[in-house]
Amino acid sequence: MIDTPEIVRTSDQLTAYIHITIPRHEISTVMGPGISELMTTVGAQGIAVTGPWFTHHLTIDPEVFDFEISVPVSAPVTPDGRVEGGVLPAALVARTVYRGGYEGLGPAWEEFDAWVISKGYRRACDLWEVYVAGPETGSDESGWQTQLNRPLIVND
Repeated sequence: MIDTPEIVRTSDQLTAYIHITIPRHEISTVMGPGISELMTTVGAQGIAVTGPWFTHHLTIDPEVFDFEISVPVSAPVTPDGRVEGGVLPAALVARTVYRGGYEGLGPAWEEFDAWVISKGYRRACDLWEVYVAGPETGSDESGWQTQLNRPLIVND
């Protein structure tokens, strides 16, 4: 279900994002409009998007999603409406890729988190999903790829 996980150290990444807190069942109604708003605002500012869009989940609650719809960008973004500029901070991260439709993300995260725990790592309270390939690439969900990223707590 997931590729073999790895541990990587990420670098600071400039982002543009829209912060959203909604009941879980509303996720499908906010994603499309949010991505469109984000891309329109970034494009209007003449800023290049440097990679695929992603969601940064700030807390994990099965009933409420508190997250940011985000894109990595090449320059700081000027706040405009709901769009803000920020930084996804450097971190030590467990990472894997899930291949398949979005309905399989829950079980993929369970498998991934079980691996993280089995290796003795402590998970931070946030996570992010990078949508490398999805519906825009075709209707065959076997070709869809979502990169799962779980920041790890590092003891000083």
